[in-house]
Amino acid sequence: MTQKIKAIIFDLDGVIVDTAVFHYQAWKKLANTMGFDLTEAQNERLKGISRLESLDILLEIGKTDAIPDEEKQQLATSKNEWYRENILKMTPQDILPGVKDFLEELKKAHYKIAIGSSSKNAGTILERIGMKNFFDAIVDGTKITRSKPDPEVFLKGAQELNIPPEQCLVFEDAESGIEAAKNAGMKTIGVGKPENLPKSDKVIPGFQNVNISIIENS
Repeated sequence: MTQKIKAIIFDLDGVIVDTAVFHYQAWKKLANTMGFDLTEAQNERLKGISRLESLDILLEIGKTDAIPDEEKQQLATSKNEWYRENILKMTPQDILPGVKDFLEELKKAHYKIAIGSSSKNAGTILERIGMKNFFDAIVDGTKITRSKPDPEVFLKGAQELNIPPEQCLVFEDAESGIEAAKNAGMKTIGVGKPENLPKSDKVIPGFQNVNISIIENS
């Protein structure tokens, strides 16, 4: 028998807000300082994983020779500083279209809701957009040791909500995030283009004209 969904876990970047463009700009700037370019298509590989894992992929794309861990930390720090310059300018106007209405509908229907993000900047972003107190649980990069596609972030979210994983549904915009949710035994709805999220149970382009019937029919 299909388990009734009782909790919804949202990725943050690219789902609640579009910080993906800020990540891309920062990674592209880092690549350019190292003498190569990063395309939007290549940037898809950097979504939903930790900063250092993203850096390793970037270095692979740039065919860069092995560099010491200390230098890697410095590069990752530079990227994060450029990224934070942008997110500190964010306001509630940066919440993606339809998201707030959808979240309010979930609240009225008594669903538990959480953030499950690999970002260590999740708290800052949620503060800037005025939504830090909106979620029943926030699990981000400061609370986990393994990044997506490992299911840790979503399993911790379910644990903090006190809801079994099989009764959770995840909204994600990255392939690694969909895999993480699947690895946690959760239902998934991808946010973005179907070709980028082939393993999702469903895919929506965004939250405009979406209501909670999409969950009830999952």
